[in-house]
Amino acid sequence: MSFFSEFKTFAVKGNVVDMATGVVIGAAFGKIVASLVEGIIMPPIGWLVGGIDFSAIKTVIKSAGADGKGEVAIQWGAFLNTLIGFAIVAFAIFLVIKAMNRLIRKEESAPAAPPADVVLLTEIRDLLKARQP
Repeated sequence: MSFFSEFKTFAVKGNVVDMATGVVIGAAFGKIVASLVEGIIMPPIGWLVGGIDFSAIKTVIKSAGADGKGEVAIQWGAFLNTLIGFAIVAFAIFLVIKAMNRLIRKEESAPAAPPADVVLLTEIRDLLKARQP
């Protein structure tokens, strides 16, 4: 099998396509969550705690020079926004997995039909019992 035909077989497999679809949807979902956190959730929280813009909060380690360059700062407000975004994504994924598990359990709860050989042996047993006086 040539390299290209092997790659084509790999790339067209259902799992790879499903994974690629998940990555694209996940990236779009990440943008939605980032917008939700930065534009909807954090402004009211900042207003409640005194009008603070969390994305601008930083701890300056070295101030900028006269030219305005060279500042070294820890941007922990932006990190806080990202952390809240992660918590929202994790919670959403938790809810999706929980719903999927509930659906899977319902499917598994139905009793499985016995194998054909067990059914046949049960029929033979019942026939033998019926023959006995």
